[in-house]
Amino acid sequence: MTEPIYLSLVFHNHQPVGQFSYVTEHSTHVSYLPLIEALEHHPKVRVALHYSGSLLEWLKHNQREMLERLRALVAAEQVELLSGGYYEPILAAIPDEDKIGQIEKLNDELETLFSVSPSGMWLTERIWEPHLAKPIVQAGLRYVILDDTHFEAVGFNAARDLFGYYITEEQGYALAVFPSLRYLRYAIPWQPVESVLEWLREQALQPSAAQPPRLMLMADNGEKFGTYAGAYEYCWGEGRYMEDLFTALEMNAEWLKTTTPSQYLSRFPPLGRAYLPAISYMEMGVWSLFTDDGQQLGELRQRLERERRADQLRFLRGGIWRNFLVKYDEVNHLHKRVLMVSRKVHAMRRGRKRERALERLWAAQGNDPYWHGFSGGVYLFNLRAANYANLIAAEEIAESEETALRLQTFDLDQDGHNDIVLLGTPLSAVWSPVHGGGMIELDFRPGAYNLYNVMTRRKESYHARLRQAAAEGTILLPTSPMPLESEPPYSRAVRAKEAGLEQRLIYDWHRRCAFLDHFLSASTTLDEFYRAQYAEQGDFVNQPYEIVEAHCNGEQAHITLQRAGHVWLGDVQHPITVRKTFQFFQGESAFQAHYVLSQRGKQPLELRFGIETVVGFEGGQDIANSALRLNGESERLPLRALRELESIAHYSVDTVLHNLTLLTTLSRPSFLWQFPLETVTLSEEGFERGYQGTVFLHLWRLQLEPNERWEVTLTQSVSQTATRL
Repeated sequence: MTEPIYLSLVFHNHQPVGQFSYVTEHSTHVSYLPLIEALEHHPKVRVALHYSGSLLEWLKHNQREMLERLRALVAAEQVELLSGGYYEPILAAIPDEDKIGQIEKLNDELETLFSVSPSGMWLTERIWEPHLAKPIVQAGLRYVILDDTHFEAVGFNAARDLFGYYITEEQGYALAVFPSLRYLRYAIPWQPVESVLEWLREQALQPSAAQPPRLMLMADNGEKFGTYAGAYEYCWGEGRYMEDLFTALEMNAEWLKTTTPSQYLSRFPPLGRAYLPAISYMEMGVWSLFTDDGQQLGELRQRLERERRADQLRFLRGGIWRNFLVKYDEVNHLHKRVLMVSRKVHAMRRGRKRERALERLWAAQGNDPYWHGFSGGVYLFNLRAANYANLIAAEEIAESEETALRLQTFDLDQDGHNDIVLLGTPLSAVWSPVHGGGMIELDFRPGAYNLYNVMTRRKESYHARLRQAAAEGTILLPTSPMPLESEPPYSRAVRAKEAGLEQRLIYDWHRRCAFLDHFLSASTTLDEFYRAQYAEQGDFVNQPYEIVEAHCNGEQAHITLQRAGHVWLGDVQHPITVRKTFQFFQGESAFQAHYVLSQRGKQPLELRFGIETVVGFEGGQDIANSALRLNGESERLPLRALRELESIAHYSVDTVLHNLTLLTTLSRPSFLWQFPLETVTLSEEGFERGYQGTVFLHLWRLQLEPNERWEVTLTQSVSQTATRL
């Protein structure tokens, strides 16, 4: 008779704020419901389940019957429910009062829906920092689940030391930490059930040495069991994997007992103490590194895996989540804006208004737009838009008694340089003087929308795989026949949703935002500008501007930025000053940007000057959602196009999804260049193109005599009158 051991299976189910309803519905039918049905058919199998608050909200409105069935499983003590941050925030990234508030909110929701008080929590993306133990305990929880990676990083041996739980603490607040075992995460459901049982039997045969009974814990995404490509048929359909697994667990219950983490915690003592580093799972450590470093580390890990050097692999940790705040300016900006609004909300008087503001603030802290790895993250437009919508709404509630414009100059993004923040209704705006004096955020509060929500096109480490596959002819399109496994290219084949994506790997050399200032040569073409492969003649686009004026009297605000820079014509450097003044008025949904170019040299100059603006409308790749209209004409043109136009005095861009129109008017008609910002990302279904916004460049040819000035005014207005088909 083998020594009895315990197996704990933990399934994490989550859909982010802003997720398309059809995506959540699909996961419900192929992942969440099948698991509930399987547990009903196998009442002796105990598991732990985690549902994020945003998913629970969808289920309450769309799957009440499923929740009732889940309630019965919980009442029978077959299922333990885990808590966590309600909207799946990265706990390390938000203030302690928000950490505790989000956990307590999910605790209360589980008590209301299922009449249980949770003991443990799912930690978003397993992003751990040692200080988290204190607020987790303060929120009423006893344990958290991490990966074995966290333990191996400080010397624990996965083959010997991780069959139970440990105690960590912060300032005397003790918290149990359970390691999720890599073998089980990788083996279930992809290895045969017989192989998994054999491994578990081997663990049961190991001497216990007076330690508590061994616990084998697996914690993984519930979507892996049905939502991932091909997983439904394999797990629940003809493959019958989960049915076979649960049947095998019941048949071997004499020596292999299923349990939940809290049941094990209440019966058996810890294995000892553990102080774990700031770390997440291995892949997150690779993704958080800068692109070239991440690629090198990924290749090194692959080589050591081929060589079966587990003794060395455990020391390769990569970076930490916080490096995403350095890697992506857009992530850092959203994060710092949320911190800014959090301070305002927590300063409010307690009451219903504050509770509503907290709801929206916490929803803006949902983790998905705050990192990027395999699949989505910050590149998913709908998730960024949802976080901004909640952020703007929370700020509007917190400032609902403010009627005047407010102007602040401080280091918002924590880079050592002052930024400018203008707050008001209906428009709020943020400038980064150090980034070409660009406007990086324009909020229309009545629509809770950031119109400048775009992404810069960046090199990602996985792009090398796409380039290699294109060179080798091993890209598999949806219409491609599958190669035979015996064919040499099979192991190197990659999937792509469309042909030619390798031609769309375009990388910007400056941050994309509005009111950036360009000087182009006469030979520069739209295609070169679109591909960011041209010679910029000026030193303005990514260089700092001086804050000349930042004045606000409550009724109107004036922000003047200036740079005394240069333009190269041939090998000769000519001094040029660009001065831009933004003017906002309280209660008005329009603003002006007045430009003055001054020639400080001694020779006449022929210049090609351009002002870059952007628009970020969710779903802008589809003309049914968003469109461009020129000079008041009725024809609607797609935003996902390269377009070169002449004599444009005004144009509008609309979004039907959010019923908004952005109108741009020019005091001097210009040439207008348009192109989409598109990124190439990798998901479970392969490489795909993603729309991230549209760039407009307003171009003028001009001649400046010595000491001459040239002026132009751009006016932008926002209205809730989007044109419709």
